[in-house]
Amino acid sequence: MRGAGGTEGGIGRFFMGLIMMIAGGYLFLQNIQVSIGFGLGYHVFDFWGIGITSGYVLIPFLFGVGIIFYNSSSILGWILAIGSLVMLAVGVITQTRFHLRNMTAFELITILILLLGGVGLFLSSLRDSRSIL
Repeated sequence: MRGAGGTEGGIGRFFMGLIMMIAGGYLFLQNIQVSIGFGLGYHVFDFWGIGITSGYVLIPFLFGVGIIFYNSSSILGWILAIGSLVMLAVGVITQTRFHLRNMTAFELITILILLLGGVGLFLSSLRDSRSIL
């Protein structure tokens, strides 16, 4: 009878590794804090030493929307509107910061053992038990 992944590996190791990976990944992601320093007064882009704030990004968007309402087939209006939205999305993404919350060494080691130990068990279950490495 074949085990996990069609090999002679153990099905028990497969599910134990999967459960450990899920638990470790969940705990790891639960301990990451996400903050965004994005606002209408912060510099999003820098062109030739001039800081462009997120509020300035909305100005071409407004002109683009106005042009689209005046003439919906205008390429300039669509370029201004879509370009401004893309710049706004890029500005939000680049201003996102990830921080690991304060935790004890025991908590961090437990999370890492669950996560990486689960990966090891999961991968070893897919390996043929007769192979050396």
